[in-house]
Amino acid sequence: MTPEREVADTLELHLRFLDRYRGVIEAKLTGLSDADLRNSRLPSGWAPLELLKHLIFMERRWLRWGFTAEQVDRPWGDSADDPEGRWTLDPDDTLESLLAQLHAGGEFTRQVVRGADPATVAPVGGRFGPDDRPTLNWILFHVLEEYARHAGHLDIVRELVDGVTGE
Repeated sequence: MTPEREVADTLELHLRFLDRYRGVIEAKLTGLSDADLRNSRLPSGWAPLELLKHLIFMERRWLRWGFTAEQVDRPWGDSADDPEGRWTLDPDDTLESLLAQLHAGGEFTRQVVRGADPATVAPVGGRFGPDDRPTLNWILFHVLEEYARHAGHLDIVRELVDGVTGE
């Protein structure tokens, strides 16, 4: 469901749209067989479960490692610890476990963002050095853009798998 149009608080609007896209992602993946989740139908070769894992790590890199400068284990765990590598899965990755991580990451984002000033610049440490620190507002726009783009990718994959289209 699209957030209400009268929401004027920029941070709250970001959070609601991120929640919406997490729901879209979950809906696109729910109902696919394990084989369809783990295999690709695309020339680029990524599988839907790999994309889900990428979204989890992407949000973690930007908010936990980036905006809070928290030191995290395996920030590039979605690509076998190679920032330029292909998305990968671990043997124990399941739709259920990854969806739980997706929603836990969303809750972390909500806790960090609530009450913050959108103009706050990310601290040095973690992901960012002294010369490349974005604002919270920029980070949230970027994370939202990633979710929206990848939700569109999943629209296509889902249509190829079983003909389900739209939101």
